[in-house]
Amino acid sequence: MRAHSEIHFARRIGWLRAAVLGANDGIVSTASLLMGVAAANASREGILIAGVAGLVAGAMSMAAGEYVSVSSQADTEKSDLQRERRELAESPESEHRELTQIYVERGLDATLASEVARQLALHDALGAHARDELGLSAIHTARPVQAAFASAGAFTGGAALPLLAALFAPATGIMATVAISSLVFLVVLGWLAARTGGANIWVSMVRIVFWGALAMALTAMVGKLFGTVV
Repeated sequence: MRAHSEIHFARRIGWLRAAVLGANDGIVSTASLLMGVAAANASREGILIAGVAGLVAGAMSMAAGEYVSVSSQADTEKSDLQRERRELAESPESEHRELTQIYVERGLDATLASEVARQLALHDALGAHARDELGLSAIHTARPVQAAFASAGAFTGGAALPLLAALFAPATGIMATVAISSLVFLVVLGWLAARTGGANIWVSMVRIVFWGALAMALTAMVGKLFGTVV
């Protein structure tokens, strides 16, 4: 029998979501912070210090937030699996009827649905219930550590880009350099995310650039209005 060789984008969901979120947040939040501080007439040193502080704080926040939230998801999944395991041990007939009904609702006749449920239960009863009753699978299983590292690493990489732009920008053009370069970075990120996830490239790029530009504009406005170094 030939091995299943198709590549499905859904297998990338676990790390792709965290990586895109981290990179986007790194670019947008750091560029916005730099522009807000620059708009308040801060020195280059003050702008860069604020940017570095934002990078470190943001990376740690992303890692901690992803780990805590995904750990909560993992705890819920474990609790559901433990409940299913107990129910399979205590009332296998009831669980068989439950699985049979699921397959009937998906279009199988009752006899075939019952046989499918029986054979799947013989092979891996818990796996069948986890997949078809709870909607859990190896593809979508919560992985807290993976999500934390992906988010923190992506945030750091994203945040470093506007920081480098600010570092090498002329003293009188930091805001314009950070804004333009960050929009370019967001276009590239949208393109990469769409290519990796199999989504529409133009929709992805427009969506990510729109929200990034809005965040930078609002933050720069705050810095300009208050004229205070953040």
